[in-house]
Amino acid sequence: MTEPANEKALPEINQAAAAMPRGLFVYMLLYGGMTVLAGVLAFKQVQLPFTQLAVEAGIFAFLILVVISSTVAQLYGQKIANRIVWWGFLPLAVSAGLIWLVLSLPASPEMLEFRSADLGAFETVLSQTPRIMLAGPVAYLVSLLLNVWIFSRLRGSGDGGTLGLMARGAIASALSQAIDSVIFITLAFYGEFDITNLLIGQVIAKVVLSIVLVPFLITLGVKLAQRLDR
Repeated sequence: MTEPANEKALPEINQAAAAMPRGLFVYMLLYGGMTVLAGVLAFKQVQLPFTQLAVEAGIFAFLILVVISSTVAQLYGQKIANRIVWWGFLPLAVSAGLIWLVLSLPASPEMLEFRSADLGAFETVLSQTPRIMLAGPVAYLVSLLLNVWIFSRLRGSGDGGTLGLMARGAIASALSQAIDSVIFITLAFYGEFDITNLLIGQVIAKVVLSIVLVPFLITLGVKLAQRLDR
C-alpha cells in the first residue's frame, strides 16, 4: 500500500524547516513587524537629544530594518537579504488592506457617542494621503536594497572583523538613509510646500543616527544570530 503524496512530502518539509537557521527565522519575524510599525510611528516628529534636529519617529523601526538586512547579508548572504527586503512588501500590503477595511467599516454607536476623540485620532493617524502611501514603499525598497548592496560590496573578500563590520554598517546605512529621505520627502510633499529645510534636516538626522546607532546594533545583531544558531 502506497503512502499518500502529502505524507511523503512531510519529511521533506520538516527537513527544510530544520535547515533554516534559528537566527534567520527570528529576524524574518521581526523584520515583518518592523515594516508595518515604521509607517505608524512616522506620524510623530521627535527631537534628537542635544541637537536641534527633528526626525520622524518611524526611523527607529526603519533602522532596525537596516540592521536586520545587514545582519542577514553578513551571516546568510546578499541574496537572502534581498529576498527578505522584497518579501517585506507582503506585511506592508496586508496591513494596508486591513487598515483600509477598518477605516471603511462604521464605528460602533458607543464609540461615536463616548469616544469620538479617540476615533478622530485613530482615523487621523491611519488615514494617509495617496502620495504618502506611494512614497513609503518606493523609498523602502530602494533604500533597503541599496543598503544591502553597499554593505555587501564593502565587505570584499574577507570578513574585516568587528571594526570592519561596524564601519560597513555605518557607511551603508548613512548613504541608504540619505537616499531614503530624498525619495520619500520628494514624492510625498514636493509641490505642497518648500521641502528644503525638511529634507536637509531629515538627511542630517538620519545620517547621524546611522553613524551613532547602527554600527553597535549590527554588531549585537550578528552576535545574537550566531548565538541563536548554536
